[in-house]
Amino acid sequence: IITSLVFLLMVVTFPISGWFALKIVPTYERMIIFRLGRIRAPQGPGVVLLLPFIDHWQRVDLRTRAFNVPPCKLTSKDGAVISMGADIQFRVWDPVLSVMMVKDLIAATRMTAQNAMTKTLVKKSLREIQVEKLRIGEQLLLEINDMTKSWGLEVDRVELSMEAVLQPPREKLVGPLATVPPVPGLEGLDGTIQQLAAHFFNNTLALAGSGTGAPEAADSMETVNEVEPPTAPLLTTTGSTRRKPSADELLSAVEPVLSEALVSQVGASYQVNIALPSGARSTYFIDLSSGSGRAGCGVPEGSPDVILEVAEKDLQDLFLGDLRPLSAYMSGRLQVKGDLHLALKLEELVKAMKQRR
Repeated sequence: IITSLVFLLMVVTFPISGWFALKIVPTYERMIIFRLGRIRAPQGPGVVLLLPFIDHWQRVDLRTRAFNVPPCKLTSKDGAVISMGADIQFRVWDPVLSVMMVKDLIAATRMTAQNAMTKTLVKKSLREIQVEKLRIGEQLLLEINDMTKSWGLEVDRVELSMEAVLQPPREKLVGPLATVPPVPGLEGLDGTIQQLAAHFFNNTLALAGSGTGAPEAADSMETVNEVEPPTAPLLTTTGSTRRKPSADELLSAVEPVLSEALVSQVGASYQVNIALPSGARSTYFIDLSSGSGRAGCGVPEGSPDVILEVAEKDLQDLFLGDLRPLSAYMSGRLQVKGDLHLALKLEELVKAMKQRR
């Protein structure tokens, strides 16, 4: 009765009602109409008649569309930390299901694709992800389609995009030297040379303990001392004890390593807010955005690219190479306000300081 009355009213007020009741649907769209709350068969293409007051409608685009999965931080099977995103292409094959089953089609599909990508990539190593990117994309295509087919949606393509490798994979050394701990004083040497030196050092101690070859042991100890790097002003060594420098001493050690080459590698300005053991706070800046770079007390000129919040002890470990910036960030010891990628470039400054020592 209601439908008949509305139709009669539309006829009586025609042609004025025609401006509101007649809709043109293009070939690539379908119109889903709810009449008094009940869904009707998809309408279109062409001219579609809508009854005023009782019809509610929604257009559904049948063309192939695309969206991107924003980069997210993942840890691969071999311990590498990567930033990985994806580009998704999809199309609607059943307009009724796409309207009835899910409210926000793109948001739901993006979340589904992100979860599937995360579950798949954490089971693979960095090498597998780089080499088998196309095959992994095809596997994700099948998994996503299995979950979205009930929504009237079909994913046509999944293309993975690796934004950055935030942390390289952990290398597992094989052989008797892999379990030898690092020897104090040899931290600046290459990993393999350090292990060989440690292995030779342990053999020498074993000979000395057995009471044979004492002169050779003394010569060996003198040889190890010859390859030790000269003591830097920041590292006062007494036995195996190393004095950690204060924040002011760290700043004075930063200034000599600043160079145009370091600025070209980093290209950012940092403000470092340090929490001292006494409870006070001090602020320093490291400007590696222009020229040969500058460092000093206070805030930098202009707005810094990154603001770092760190305790003095953790800052000492960072600049002495005992703590990597990424590990400090992930453990919560380093708070970053700004671009994380720029914050992690501080490792270039740490490397330059180690080379100078």
